[in-house]
Amino acid sequence: MFVLYVLIICVYSFTVQPEEHTVAAGNCQFLGKHFKTDFKVEGEPVVLKCPQVQYWLWESVSPHVNVTWHKNDSARTIPGEEETRMWVQDGALWILPALQEDSGTYLCTVRNTSYCDEMSTELRVFEKTEASLPFISYPQILTLSTSGSLVCPELSEFIRNKMDMKIQWYKDSVLLDQDNEKFLSVRGTSRLLIHNVSVEDAGYYSCAMTFAHEGMQYNVTRNIELRVNKKEEETIPVIISPHQTILASLGSRLTIPCKVFLGAGTHSTTMLWWMANTTSIESAYQGGRVTEGQRQEYSENNENYIEVPLIFDPVIREDLNTDFKCVVRNTLSTQMLRTTVKEAATFSWGIALAPLSLVFLVLVGIWMHRRYKHRTGKTYGLTTLKTGPDFQSRE
Repeated sequence: MFVLYVLIICVYSFTVQPEEHTVAAGNCQFLGKHFKTDFKVEGEPVVLKCPQVQYWLWESVSPHVNVTWHKNDSARTIPGEEETRMWVQDGALWILPALQEDSGTYLCTVRNTSYCDEMSTELRVFEKTEASLPFISYPQILTLSTSGSLVCPELSEFIRNKMDMKIQWYKDSVLLDQDNEKFLSVRGTSRLLIHNVSVEDAGYYSCAMTFAHEGMQYNVTRNIELRVNKKEEETIPVIISPHQTILASLGSRLTIPCKVFLGAGTHSTTMLWWMANTTSIESAYQGGRVTEGQRQEYSENNENYIEVPLIFDPVIREDLNTDFKCVVRNTLSTQMLRTTVKEAATFSWGIALAPLSLVFLVLVGIWMHRRYKHRTGKTYGLTTLKTGPDFQSRE
């Protein structure tokens, strides 16, 4: 039995292990192209992060993974034996310094003993000119007449000690004065504080720091396009419809609009919804018989409105005993307006024809009365004729 057991173990070792190696060496699963394209400046350090490395480090059963890089689906692994500008560190591809010829698609392959996948990422290296600013700048937004800060992005790979970090800020290529009360570079952070933002503050900013590698100093710069947005005003919302009572026929389709007046206020910070008694419409009518319609935002005579309709399809008797509420809320106020559905009176031909019947009877009465008077007058005339003098003389 012992000999048989040893034989089985030997057969398993020679058959199963090569199969696992074949899986690892076979075709990898391609996960697609990463959504982000890296836009960098020529002559500076570039770090391309392998998009799926974090997933492997956190989720993989075996943390020992092999990360390799290729460019433009080339079979040649990066870095090559003679390549001194590129190396892989913690799954990221370092290029120092980057050249315009480094632009292209890079494929990151992550492999362990039982699984392999690949994902591509795009790199574009531009010459440092004003014409390239729209491509290499990071858009950031601040609000007019407030204080805010710009962030110098994607510096973590180049920072050894935050307290020793020194970042210089420029606006339109002019170094910002550190004694200026308008701008303040916050020590130990990558932020530039701007007080009382004005329209003139919009434009291109750049932040720069130095990075040392093997005795060489390299500049690391990031360009930011600051956009200044007008401050959105808020006003107290006013519900102007619906009416407190809505008439409807049972079995019919009914739409009740809730219309809110905002004046010059903003739509974005105002919420509007319906409730049935104390429950949201979606929870109260899970079957979808009663629903909220699509929110509408519009302006009339330079004044803003929002509207959300409540749709019944159809109205049933249960709705007549339900308290429906339209609720609007923003940071300044919360308002609510109640409405109830009442059954409309059913149309009856008898009721509609009753006035006509009365008029008809009155006209018939008048006609009969006149006809009676007319007949009475004729009878009286004949009697007078028979008893007159001529008639007596003829006798």
